[in-house]
Amino acid sequence: MGFATALRCRECGREYPKEPINICEWCFGPLEVVYDHDRMASVVTRERIESGPPTMWRYRDLLPVGDGPVIDLHCGLTPLIKADNLGRELGLQNLYLKNDCVNPTYSFKDRVVTVAATVAKELGFDTLACASTGNLAGAVAAHAAKAGMQAYVFMPADLERVKIVGAAVYGPTVIAVDGSYDEVNRLCSEVADSFGWAFVNINIRPYYAEGSKTLGYEVAEQLGWRAPDHAVVPVASGSLYVKIWKGLNEFRDLGLIDQVQTKMHMAQPLGCSPVVTAYAAGVMDVRPVKPNTIAKSLAIGNPADGYYALKVIKESEGSATAVSDEEVIEGIKLLAETEGIFAETAAGVVVSALRRLAHSGAIGPKELTVAYVTGNGLKTQEVVEEDARPLLVKPTLDSFKEALDRRG
Repeated sequence: MGFATALRCRECGREYPKEPINICEWCFGPLEVVYDHDRMASVVTRERIESGPPTMWRYRDLLPVGDGPVIDLHCGLTPLIKADNLGRELGLQNLYLKNDCVNPTYSFKDRVVTVAATVAKELGFDTLACASTGNLAGAVAAHAAKAGMQAYVFMPADLERVKIVGAAVYGPTVIAVDGSYDEVNRLCSEVADSFGWAFVNINIRPYYAEGSKTLGYEVAEQLGWRAPDHAVVPVASGSLYVKIWKGLNEFRDLGLIDQVQTKMHMAQPLGCSPVVTAYAAGVMDVRPVKPNTIAKSLAIGNPADGYYALKVIKESEGSATAVSDEEVIEGIKLLAETEGIFAETAAGVVVSALRRLAHSGAIGPKELTVAYVTGNGLKTQEVVEEDARPLLVKPTLDSFKEALDRRG
């Protein structure tokens, strides 16, 4: 697996071989991948990265995979857009959007699944599976199809219909569970133990999570090899938020960028904001909640990385913001109307949180800020469908003029 040497418990530090395990058998802490950074530093340079493929696999040396073929749908190296229109609306002169809406299955989940599927193949699995709030199901099904693997995707039964279709089209077995995501996840943990499948976000999770680091790498490279002053990131399990921070700091440790003074701001929907609640209370204990929000891709009531996300807030001197469902819709519309990007509810959460941060002065007008847009709006179009009210006219100029007059 390249420069990866072991798995290590994030709590007690005990090390394990590179196998399909994700929990320490001694303290039940989560495991993460450990690398030989000295050997890595002797190989990885800006020039080596820049000469790589125009995908996230240009960072292959920094990911836990071997020298064999990768399960690649050509995701990553997505646009980093200077958001002048949205910036003017919010009073931010140096605002950028990292647009992961344009990945192969239209969300950032392709990044984590391409790594997980590659590792699963290396470990000899023939079946790929996941517990999903929607986006992950599509990414797993697509990558399994590409890899010639069987796929099983588990999701809450009340998920947006388009996300179910977006996974089913690739030919997996789709299991709709009458319960919340957290209940789906518990069921999948039992299935993983019983069936011996590669569940990307359970027994393959340590490798899977590393794919999110590429969102830190790409932003630093696209900014001219520097870290931003602020990053605004949607939070569900907390893994994406934690790994972006990890990616930026790995670049610094490898000498690819100078320093990381990025303030990491997390954004959650008010109806599922256990990490924000803990932050506001000044505690490190994240209490599970029952999700009640239109932002279903962020509806994880018991976030696996919540504690570690709180640690990143402290380390980076960042913040945590929760926004209402009404603000989520406002954020989706604002992003579309200013920058021409139709993104899903998670982006509405980010944009509305960004607006609060700008208006409160937490982000200065000239500070370099990156907001992460993680999924395409066609996946959650029902939340804004009330705005789809065309003017009905007859095929005459007079009818058209009358309709304009009625509109006022």
